Amino acid sequence: MNLKYRPEIDGLRALAVISVIFYHAQLTIQGIETFKGGFIGVDIFFVISGYLITLIIYQELVSTGNFSFLYFYQRRIRRILPALLIVIIASLPVAWIYLLPSSFIDFSKSILYSLGFNSNLYFWNSAERYGAESTLLKPFLHTWSLSVEEKYYIIFPIIFLITFKFFKKYIVYVLLLGFFISLSLAQWGAYNYSSFNFYILPTRGWELITGSLLAILEIKEGKRSNNKFFNEVLPLIGIFLIFHSLFFFHDRLPHPSIFTLSPIIGVSLIIWFCSKESFFTKILSSKIFVGTGLISYSLYLWHYPVFAFLRINHEFQNSFFFITLVCVLIVILSILTYFFVEKPCRNKNIEFKKILLFLSFLLFIIIFFNMFVIQKKGNINKKNQYLQSILESPIFDKECKFSTENNNFLSDKIFINRFKICKKKYEKFILIVGDSHSIDLFNSFSKLSKYNFIISISKGGCRPPGSKTRCHYYNTIKFIEKNKDNIEMIIFNIKGSYMLTNVGSREQQSESLYRKLPLNIKQIENIFDYTNKLNILGKTIIIGPHLEPNISLSRKTIITILEKNNFSKYMHLLNTDLIAVDKKLKEISIKNGTEYISKIELIDFDLSKDFLVNNKITFSDEDHWSSFGEIYFGKKLFSHPLLKEYLK
Repeated sequence: MNLKYRPEIDGLRALAVISVIFYHAQLTIQGIETFKGGFIGVDIFFVISGYLITLIIYQELVSTGNFSFLYFYQRRIRRILPALLIVIIASLPVAWIYLLPSSFIDFSKSILYSLGFNSNLYFWNSAERYGAESTLLKPFLHTWSLSVEEKYYIIFPIIFLITFKFFKKYIVYVLLLGFFISLSLAQWGAYNYSSFNFYILPTRGWELITGSLLAILEIKEGKRSNNKFFNEVLPLIGIFLIFHSLFFFHDRLPHPSIFTLSPIIGVSLIIWFCSKESFFTKILSSKIFVGTGLISYSLYLWHYPVFAFLRINHEFQNSFFFITLVCVLIVILSILTYFFVEKPCRNKNIEFKKILLFLSFLLFIIIFFNMFVIQKKGNINKKNQYLQSILESPIFDKECKFSTENNNFLSDKIFINRFKICKKKYEKFILIVGDSHSIDLFNSFSKLSKYNFIISISKGGCRPPGSKTRCHYYNTIKFIEKNKDNIEMIIFNIKGSYMLTNVGSREQQSESLYRKLPLNIKQIENIFDYTNKLNILGKTIIIGPHLEPNISLSRKTIITILEKNNFSKYMHLLNTDLIAVDKKLKEISIKNGTEYISKIELIDFDLSKDFLVNNKITFSDEDHWSSFGEIYFGKKLFSHPLLKEYLK
């Protein structure tokens, strides 16, 4: 059996990449967001990739009895790296111009991880849930899918060859076992570790295996379906399942999970039942679909950084006309990349050594530049460095006022030794526990309090109860139990939005004055379950949330704020839903007999007066205080009777 070109596969690629682009563009028509389920375009790519790669491997094994790993990975390098490196190279000067130091460091790290095809792990560990507003500002977030695919290309051929050699009769059953294990993990992970579930191969593998199974069955049978009725009807059912997913799936749907079977089955029906004569094959094989499919990889690479940089500079508009213009630009870039980078590098007549030399040169530039950025802590643009300086908020560290973000701090010798020295010197200490917002609080206390011994055990993104391994709350309880006689008081503080339903969803981030998100009672109960444990061990004060301005502090925004001091266009972003959170926390605290301090009441935040004070911005990003803000808001916080005695 010879591998034959199937134009409808390129047509499917076109459908997948268009879905992904429109999803990331957040295109709305008459207030209605289109392609809400456009993220399933990646799932379509996974099935296609699994199918084509397995066809290549199995075909070679069947026809020759051998498989060349060297040739296989040469093909992958020619296919993946040249275009990826060109897009990265083109992004570097843009990042240098527009990214503030903190964002620049994150950008450079993501680039380096993507080169090692580990960006899926980096973004899982560092970013919010996929689709949240903050993730739209990360230019190379989309490389997570390449990382998943490349891991599959490394692992699958090895497993496949071993199975082919020793268990050839059972190869389909082995893959089916892998399919069901992976799908089961995805179903469990979708409801327990949703972010981790989204980014990793073990919960995505079943989608690629689906394509592999189709390829094996095709080679074993020597053909796909030749039933004329099925070949006409089932691809239509397949396209219905795909389009139903595109328009009716949404960010809150557990994914990947059993729900994802819908588009996966749809793609499988098209791949298996499409024949040359079928109506749907003719549509997918049309010039527009095939042409788009041919440049789909370049389209995928270019669209996300273009969108991200426009959003970072606040140039992005959610109108049909604007998105159309941007898409035209992306198409032009993709066509140029396809004809001048992709095609030449995939040309077998060009020696691989020459390709490798070209790629090595690009890699050297990219690695050197990004290592330099990290080494300089992002400070390579003086103007951006100045802008960052009025925002940044480094963690306070002086003598016996120190913090740890290490989940396993109980075995951290540096932390333990420092703690022992300070305990011997001062005996009593104040302990601050929570997430990144409690770090802001620790900075305020450390700068303003006359108390000499203050410790913060906090980590960004960690909300109670937290797992024993990923977050610090479990070990904090053990630490308090051991040192309860030395604790002056325990202060607990976390991000208020955690206690609202659908945090990070597009609905929440919409520019509506009337969103009024409901309270997440379960999360609030989790907080009090945890703080009640703290209160038993020592005097505990819960400090409530502050109002979050939700202003994305890009370079352009900062300059605009400093020059014009006009907040009218940002007023709608203020998260007033947190007033209800504060009220509820206060209500339950009174019932529980827990001490509670309302930041909302004490600070009485007014965006037009309190965001920019004496030409200094009080926030470092959408919801965290700047160094100046920690002092400015901290002084108001210390006016509370429970804290007043600790102020300098």
